[in-house]
Amino acid sequence: MSYAGDLSPQDAWAKLEQGAVLVDVRTEGEWAHIGIPDTKATENDPLFIQWTFPGGIPNPEFIDQLKQQAPEDTGIELVFLCRSGVRSVAAAIAATQAGFTAYNVLEGFEGEPDRWGERTVNGWKNRGLPTNLGKN
Repeated sequence: MSYAGDLSPQDAWAKLEQGAVLVDVRTEGEWAHIGIPDTKATENDPLFIQWTFPGGIPNPEFIDQLKQQAPEDTGIELVFLCRSGVRSVAAAIAATQAGFTAYNVLEGFEGEPDRWGERTVNGWKNRGLPTNLGKN
């Protein structure tokens, strides 16, 4: 594994309570229309940095934006989240290569689709972790 590891949504929340920073790598449209994690009960606000743009176009500035937004404390752990836990793996790998300690949230924000294609099976929001309806 080329990053610090995978965390269940519940373990990710525990890591945030211990001082880690959540990095949501979904698109602006996902943040606005699906919702965002609510981390106000932890000591750090989440970071919102798109790994890809709509249409799957890679964000060439991702690492630069991460370096600009992440806390300067080089010992801080970063927890990466996307819709289903796929883009966040790639982001965690890139962040690790850039010198960060990076984890991936399994299941992502929305989780896996059920047999009808609805994302109601698992994931951050379906496991009852704090969310907001859209990015403010």
